[in-house]
Amino acid sequence: MANLFNAGTEPHAKLLTHQSPLQQGQARSAEPTFYYFAYGSCMCPVDLKRTLGESTHPFVIGPATLEGYRLGFYRRSAHRNCGVLDVVSDPVSVVEGVLYTLPWRLSDRLDEREEVPTGGYRRETVKIQFQNRLYTNVRTYVVVDKLDEELAPNDWYFNVVLRGAVTCGLPEQYCWQLFDHMHQLQQRHCQSQHWQNQTLRSA
Repeated sequence: MANLFNAGTEPHAKLLTHQSPLQQGQARSAEPTFYYFAYGSCMCPVDLKRTLGESTHPFVIGPATLEGYRLGFYRRSAHRNCGVLDVVSDPVSVVEGVLYTLPWRLSDRLDEREEVPTGGYRRETVKIQFQNRLYTNVRTYVVVDKLDEELAPNDWYFNVVLRGAVTCGLPEQYCWQLFDHMHQLQQRHCQSQHWQNQTLRSA
């Protein structure tokens, strides 16, 4: 039976005894923490550092799996002016991502990045599989008002998502699937733009 790691949704103190190779050899004191599953741009510790204001590499547990969901670009980011990732319920699908254990003092900053105060995303509590262990009460974020159709990412978002997936060791096949999905969305967007331009010229 899979081991259960229950990190409550309220602040709690625990020793970081499940350290990943990135964390080994680092002496860390006990402090309130929470588990966080990232599947989009936050998979990249460098980009997450930009928001949280400190290095997030020591907080990486490793590549992990969310079952019963699938990825989709169902939100338009006004800040990035492109489609950004979401997860939607799907009993036959899985989402690969990065599992973090973050200090509770960074919780509000993470909410702000995900636009929780303005209704962009909301917290969702999920179960995450990591190396035959089941982590419960893990925080992730889902889009509140989803688009009816997926919207293509821009090149910056494309690259930071893929960089995070590769850097943190997501399965190679999944990285290729992610690349292909984003590339197809961009191609479809370019074709749509071309068709619209042709229509305007002929009008």
